[in-house]
Amino acid sequence: IPYSRCNPATPPPRPNQQQTNTADDPAPSSPTTPVICPNDRKHKMSEAYDYDDEDLPDPSLKNIIEQESLQWIFVGGKGGVGKTTTSCCLGTQLAKHRKKVLIVSTDPAHNLSDAFCQKIGREPTPIQGFTNLSAMEIDATEDLDKMQRSMEDATGAGNDEDGNSGIQSLMTELTNSIPGIDEAMSFSELMKQVQTLDYDVVVFDTAPTGHTLRLLSFPTILEKAFGKLMDLKDRFGGLIGQASALFGGGSPDQVQAALLGRLEETRAIINKVNTAFQDPALTTFVCVCIPEFLSIYETERLVQELSKFGIDSHNIVVNQVLFPEKDAEELGEWFDSNKDGLQKEAKEICSKMMARKRMQDKYIGQCFDLYGDDFHVVLMPLLDHEVRGVEKLKDFSELLINPIDLEE
Repeated sequence: IPYSRCNPATPPPRPNQQQTNTADDPAPSSPTTPVICPNDRKHKMSEAYDYDDEDLPDPSLKNIIEQESLQWIFVGGKGGVGKTTTSCCLGTQLAKHRKKVLIVSTDPAHNLSDAFCQKIGREPTPIQGFTNLSAMEIDATEDLDKMQRSMEDATGAGNDEDGNSGIQSLMTELTNSIPGIDEAMSFSELMKQVQTLDYDVVVFDTAPTGHTLRLLSFPTILEKAFGKLMDLKDRFGGLIGQASALFGGGSPDQVQAALLGRLEETRAIINKVNTAFQDPALTTFVCVCIPEFLSIYETERLVQELSKFGIDSHNIVVNQVLFPEKDAEELGEWFDSNKDGLQKEAKEICSKMMARKRMQDKYIGQCFDLYGDDFHVVLMPLLDHEVRGVEKLKDFSELLINPIDLEE
């Protein structure tokens, strides 16, 4: 088996692999697991594993565009790896094949407005230059406040002039005493709002990995929690209503009906969303990373967690790649033969670029070794300019569908 000249360290273990080294010992390089550099991916992988080129997944996101049954597409990864750019580019490509496309930002630090160079609010905003592409930025805090006000209106407690009604106090106590209940309720409001909109496909520009995993785990967690809670409603439902009535929250029956009705409504939404999330025909997750250790390692953790949640994931976008079509060894040969004729400053710049290129090739090799035979791995180049505005997003999005030829 030929060794890769990238010589990367051993990648993190997959769920079906056994980790034999101890916690105190460094992970040894495996002599039987070659890691392939990107530009040699096709012919070296076929040589090492006796694969045909046709057996490898297409290194593009055409599979998402062509899968017309998809309704929910999540784009996520570590912070600062290009999730928003990838979401916007994917949305522009989907707009060519779908009737109505919506991009939703669930990241508290919204960037859709910056990417499209136009103001985008809480309601679907048409993107300039498109007739079938819209975007919106979700604020979870405002969604929770809106839900609380609707419950106050339902119980008649919202008419109190002092603004400190019993139901408001009760809701505040609930949201402050139960960890994660505020995010869970706002997630329910988000999904209910999105489901009522008339769009063929929704692309979610998510927050960094940790927040996204919490969001995606809510359907499973809440389905179990609400199941237990609803079993206890007959025993404690009257108690909740009476307690709220003591604080001026309306009649016990009215308060109980409002609270339990909201829980039933939320549970129904959660069950529907949970079923959709676990259906690969309806939902998929696109992992975004850059060729660095922390990003690749977090991508592996994300893939494993998505597998636990039963969420489909078979696409990885690697952003900020230096010269994807070239190999570090080829560039190194050119640099060695020409460095004597370069000025000192130019030589230092080229030397730093070569160090970065070798590091990137190492981690891109790990990425293909981990995912090359199961995932569609797309290499997106580092450009000389920022990708902002509709025209630049359109141009950059073409590389998601028609990637750079690695064999040129």
